[in-house]
Amino acid sequence: MIKPIVMFDHIPFAYIVASILLRYLVIAGIAYGLFYYWQRTKWYHRKIQPHFPKPAIVRQEFLYSLTAVVIFAVVVHLVYTDPVKKYTKVYTNIHDHSMGYFFISVVSCIVMHDTYFYWSHRLMHWKKIFRYVHHIHHKSHNPTPWAAFSFHPVESLVEAGIVPLAAFTMPIHPLAFSLFGLYMIIMNVLGHLGYELFPAGMLKNKWLNWHNTSTHHNMHHHYSKCNYGLYFNIWDRIMKTNHIRYEETFEKAASGQQALAINQKSSIIYKTE
Repeated sequence: MIKPIVMFDHIPFAYIVASILLRYLVIAGIAYGLFYYWQRTKWYHRKIQPHFPKPAIVRQEFLYSLTAVVIFAVVVHLVYTDPVKKYTKVYTNIHDHSMGYFFISVVSCIVMHDTYFYWSHRLMHWKKIFRYVHHIHHKSHNPTPWAAFSFHPVESLVEAGIVPLAAFTMPIHPLAFSLFGLYMIIMNVLGHLGYELFPAGMLKNKWLNWHNTSTHHNMHHHYSKCNYGLYFNIWDRIMKTNHIRYEETFEKAASGQQALAINQKSSIIYKTE
């Protein structure tokens, strides 16, 4: 009898570091190169904040992100390796569960992470914790894609907490974790992009307004005490933590009115903060 192929029985630490780092460099790098260099002028009308961050802030975002990548990899490696692994629900034989369940587990991870992120994020804004941990991420008042992983090491551990949380609560395959990780970095980069790519009128559509936008998280960096959500605009609505001018600011950014108003007030554009 031919035994089923079992993949991911042993995943080297170096492979985990490389895969997380590569995703970050490719997705954040393409976004940064496209919107902050190659198409900077073409897309300026969608810029959420008028100026561009100082090079020192961008370098800081990148360097803290490298530390975060290593910490994420350590947590993932621990979950995939005995003795921790044997207590989790991680399965390495893709045939142990149906492909339907495989995709359900990816979606479940995303929904679980959205809830986990909202409440851990609000906790890190508690003034007794904020100045020791979350203030690093908020040094990016006007974030770029490189801010997606720009965390204090302690915050990196908190962010990585979704991995053991999912692994201990539901059966999940390493490939499903990888797809979740891909979705996470894409949405994280989008949230820190600094440009609004979603169409004007989206927040007036009841089928689309549950999803967060670049403006939503950008306003969180700008104002701090609002817009705590990650992927979906559900917990912010329930807890009434959306910024009062969120929809107005989104419409201006998505329609190009934000840039038009800025240019009417000042002849100096593309300025670095």
